[in-house]
Amino acid sequence: MASWQMQEARTRFGDLMTAAAEHGPQTIMTRGSRRVAVVLSADDYDRLSRAKPSLARFLRDSPLAGVDLDLKRDRSAGRRVQPTPEPLPSSP
Repeated sequence: MASWQMQEARTRFGDLMTAAAEHGPQTIMTRGSRRVAVVLSADDYDRLSRAKPSLARFLRDSPLAGVDLDLKRDRSAGRRVQPTPEPLPSSP
């Protein structure tokens, strides 16, 4: 991602817009090298702001939809866990 100093971006606004459209997002920086803005092309903005499908729609449209999956939970007792020793009290 290319970066522009704020004054340069202000002076060369048309070039900034062209760069965003042709080469992707452009970052605007302050003199202290702090990011203050990112300029995107309209296509990039539309792609990023498009509504995302719900989880239900995502699962329904999944290539695995309709596949018979074995989702039974293992009911075995599991493994034994050793208790951790109590920490020693700290002395004053």
